[in-house]
Amino acid sequence: MTEKADRTQFNKTRLLVVGDVMLDRYWFGDTSRISPEAPVPVVQVGKIDERLGGAANVARNASALGAQTSLLGVIGVDEAGKRVEALLHDSGVHSCLQTDSQVPTTVKLRVIARQQQLIRLDFEEAPSSGSLAQKLKQFETLLPETDVVILSDYGKGALEQVTSMIALAKAKQKIVLVDPKGDAYAKYKGANVLTPNRSELRQVVGAWSSEAELNQKAQALREQLEIDALLLTRSEEGMTLFTSAGASHVRAQAREVFDVSGAGDTVIATLAVALAAKWPLERAMALANRAGGIVVGKLGTATVCAEELQ
Repeated sequence: MTEKADRTQFNKTRLLVVGDVMLDRYWFGDTSRISPEAPVPVVQVGKIDERLGGAANVARNASALGAQTSLLGVIGVDEAGKRVEALLHDSGVHSCLQTDSQVPTTVKLRVIARQQQLIRLDFEEAPSSGSLAQKLKQFETLLPETDVVILSDYGKGALEQVTSMIALAKAKQKIVLVDPKGDAYAKYKGANVLTPNRSELRQVVGAWSSEAELNQKAQALREQLEIDALLLTRSEEGMTLFTSAGASHVRAQAREVFDVSGAGDTVIATLAVALAAKWPLERAMALANRAGGIVVGKLGTATVCAEELQ
């Protein structure tokens, strides 16, 4: 059965996205010569594009589906932080961002020429303890006004208190989804759903040589972490949902793949919006799979709107 998005249903949902907020910058240009200073190409920049990245892209995706979306994270007191705020406003996302004068806003700058990425420059520092403490207080304040919490972990330090956040959210009977990072999954214990990709899961449970072995490893991890479900995104192999009832799988739906960056953000945002609208997990997974298949056909960190899922 084909799952269809109902924007009027999604408009009533309330999501809180928490995590590592970034600005994705793209410098596009042409290159026809090598620098006399070093053996590197000279790029004549002709176009600059800026998009929300990390947790901000998750929030942007949820808002594009019609959800009432708030974003909690940390940005610097700088020009990049102002751009993030402006882009959130344009995307219809309610900004609850903390500003930290001790760190810069996380920026990922990509230089692209002749349809090739030549280099990526990262500007980032972990948030200060003071801004993290303020963020945790604000998180508790925002919980009563949300249906589903998404914790978007990119390993940049904004989710240092993720264990406390999960406990606070669960105490308020909120659904908690986590896009994990690294191999220390114990900190996500008690969440409702984890959404690792293949390489992320492999980093935690080791490699598998068969579906049976994957099922055993995934279910053991799910039980160990006391989570309701583990949704494994498998790129061209689709998605597999592991719950206490067993494993269910949907095949990938991408027609053409142009760019996989941000696809995981689209998947978790779509899953969260559907769950907030009271959809069953398997139905929500099917919709998230469709959304992921659409977004990889777009360039850069992109979104999918409810109309595209009709």
